[in-house]
Amino acid sequence: MCCVPTMPARYARATATISTEGLAAQTEFRLSPRGPGLTEFTQPVRNWVTDTAPPGPSLLTLFLRHTSASLLIQENADPDVQRDLAAFFDRLVPPSDDSSMSYLRHTSEGPDDMPAHIKAAMMPVSLQIPVIDGALQLGTWQGIYLFEHRTRPRSRTVAAHLG
Repeated sequence: MCCVPTMPARYARATATISTEGLAAQTEFRLSPRGPGLTEFTQPVRNWVTDTAPPGPSLLTLFLRHTSASLLIQENADPDVQRDLAAFFDRLVPPSDDSSMSYLRHTSEGPDDMPAHIKAAMMPVSLQIPVIDGALQLGTWQGIYLFEHRTRPRSRTVAAHLG
């Protein structure tokens, strides 16, 4: 079963493929961020969990299948939070063609590649979120984000397991 959720413009476009076996369910979310920074995809995850979760408590695990991006739970009320986080990590880990990064050896894939790997090593690539009766137990201002560290747009896949 495949679906393309309808989402407000602030959400990433995602597709989900659902398979269930026993009490667990799995899917993939395919995201297409427009470039570096944080892309929220809370709503497609929420929709899938609402439609899929069994009654009672369960746990959602999200896993990013890439080494140059990260997953975060972060504030979704003020977009300045996402911009400030991206700016902070860009200052912390500048591109490899910056003189402060001259010690890097892995530069053949472009000046953004090795810094993207460093950022991904500093942040999570998986998240666990409690679910109760089909509802994500996120806080009022919390959203689920893909944090893209590469400069070119690319497709990303997040595997989801609900059980």
